[in-house]
Amino acid sequence: MSITENAIASAEAHSAHNYHPLPVVIATAEGAWMTDVEGRRYLDMLAGYSALNFGHGNRRLLDAARAQLDRVTLTSRAFHHDRFADFCTRLAELCGMESVLPMNTGAEAVETAVKTARKWGYRVKGVPDGMAKIIVAANNFHGRTTTIVSFSTDPEAREDFGPYTPGFEIVPYGDLTALREAMTENTVAVLMEPIQGEAGVLVPPPGYLPGVRELTRERDVLFIADEIQSGLGRTGKTFACEHEGVVPDMYLLGKALGGGVVPVSAVVSSREVLGVFRPGEHGSTFGGNPLACAVALEVVAMLRTGEFQQRAAELGEHLHQELGLLVGGGAVEEVRGRGLWAGVDIAPALGTGREISKKLMERGVLVKDTHGSTIRIAPPLVISKEDLDWGLEQLRGVLRH
Repeated sequence: MSITENAIASAEAHSAHNYHPLPVVIATAEGAWMTDVEGRRYLDMLAGYSALNFGHGNRRLLDAARAQLDRVTLTSRAFHHDRFADFCTRLAELCGMESVLPMNTGAEAVETAVKTARKWGYRVKGVPDGMAKIIVAANNFHGRTTTIVSFSTDPEAREDFGPYTPGFEIVPYGDLTALREAMTENTVAVLMEPIQGEAGVLVPPPGYLPGVRELTRERDVLFIADEIQSGLGRTGKTFACEHEGVVPDMYLLGKALGGGVVPVSAVVSSREVLGVFRPGEHGSTFGGNPLACAVALEVVAMLRTGEFQQRAAELGEHLHQELGLLVGGGAVEEVRGRGLWAGVDIAPALGTGREISKKLMERGVLVKDTHGSTIRIAPPLVISKEDLDWGLEQLRGVLRH
């Protein structure tokens, strides 16, 4: 067997099969490129589902991590540390909000948001105890914890994990009428992705997010925007909500906030909303640790320049222009997305999304499939136009054969 085959066989023998990776074993990476254990190079067109917005091995982020590694990496929240206040202050400023509750993973941020919304509903809105309802969208992806899969409509994420957590109402994504009809006096929040990533990079119809914002204000309901994949520059703006001029009550952030170095997530909102927590009611041993704060502070500093948002906007316009040319020729049925983020529906006659992804891998491009014949394209924001064009040429080559 080859080095790659040996590594894959060992992994499959000694790890749970909760993922189905492409048959490639990465050893090193830099910028938008990765190299496998046999020395083959691949263009990364997935960027860790947006966790690597700033590329592999970003010098600024690695320098920030190394400097902190020599000082202190963990105190737990039992004590203050000297990076925490700066992190919370700078991230709140970036979001135009007041308070930050740091966690580690995106799913933890979503779980934190659920707890926050329920507690706010009871303590502030006056919903009867145990009656709080949160409205979510069909085809959502917010994580895979027990509570989150309880309001998933994806059979793979949900089946065999019951009994399910109650308290959620699912409505069609993009349907304001259904959202309005689902709201009751006990509704405490609407939790949605401004662009649904796992569903295939689904962009809501124009006016939908402003409509959600208006409805939630009218009914005294929190609007929670899950920007874990869509946020922090991916769509050409700091937050995807900005494309519609919408400011939610709460941002959920993760993935790119840790720069691909450490897991960092955060719930960002007002003092009134996050102020419902009291000591001991919610927390995390690693949440807001010094190493995470040091890296995330550098991420925030990089985003404050607007450089990465601009790159995503400009290269994203080029990406969607080129992908749009593929529609209608029998190979590509639809392209969706914003900025450096696209969902490409391949004609089923050409193969499944995984089959197309494997063919692209053979040509040196790494993407990921979702839901049948859809592939997702989300390269690091540092990718060059030349590399992006090369990757697109490989896609055209796959579709021609």
